Amino acid sequence: MLQQSTSEALTSKLSSTRPRTPLLVHMALAYLAVFVATAAVAQFIIPYDPAAIDLKARLSPPIGWGGSLAHPFGTDELGRDMLSRLVQSIQMSVSIGLGATGLGAMVGTSLGFIAAHLRGWIEQAILALIDFQATMPFLILALAVLAFVGNSLAVFVCLLALHGWERYARIARSLAISANAQGYASAVRQLGAHPLHVYWRHILPNVAATLIVSMTISFPEIILVESGLSFLGLGVQPPSTSLGALVGYGRDYLARAPWILLMPSLVISLMALSVCLIGDWLRDRFDGTLR
Repeated sequence: MLQQSTSEALTSKLSSTRPRTPLLVHMALAYLAVFVATAAVAQFIIPYDPAAIDLKARLSPPIGWGGSLAHPFGTDELGRDMLSRLVQSIQMSVSIGLGATGLGAMVGTSLGFIAAHLRGWIEQAILALIDFQATMPFLILALAVLAFVGNSLAVFVCLLALHGWERYARIARSLAISANAQGYASAVRQLGAHPLHVYWRHILPNVAATLIVSMTISFPEIILVESGLSFLGLGVQPPSTSLGALVGYGRDYLARAPWILLMPSLVISLMALSVCLIGDWLRDRFDGTLR
């Protein structure tokens, strides 16, 4: 009985000292779950064809503005259902954001590991490229690339992947140099392991937490950059649409039909806020110096 009561007391003490997840983080996780789930099942929940034009229902207000259940989020200037276009835009923005974030993290981490492993003039060349990318205004770079190469979805995703890849390269390089100075990487290398095996199986798992936190910070930035470029007409081209493109379409009807602009703007703002809250929470959980 004494041992059982002692173990129960230790368990209750450990559970009481374990940091609780804040309510705002729970709400952010729930919103992102709905956000990603909407993008995943968009083809099954869209009530209308997002490109279908119905001029008779042009600029119909949503339910909150006196609209009907036929178009609960209202319609745009061509009578297209805003709920359908919003769901399609979420799917497009999530696909672009995940693709660009993953590609940028892959390129940046690989270059950071190469710089940490080879050192010498190759490291200096990669660091110079990182500094050049960090000082180059991304909007000017985007305008130049889109002017010479042309705009397509693949080109647009690759272009957005250039936004922030230098952050991953700096983090991966510094963490890889620190890991190489520790005993476990040197021991595996002395056993005859290939450098790719050392970085993939031993160094990358130990630095993955920091990289994941950086990805959570970069994802909303890429969504916002995509929204800004689409707002300027440089991003997703018709008949496809994105959250930024919807905001661009709604700017000319802000006085007559504000819901066209307000709804995608609200989705973008809540998404960026949710990811930032989760990123801060993950940083606090993974970084032992903050405990």
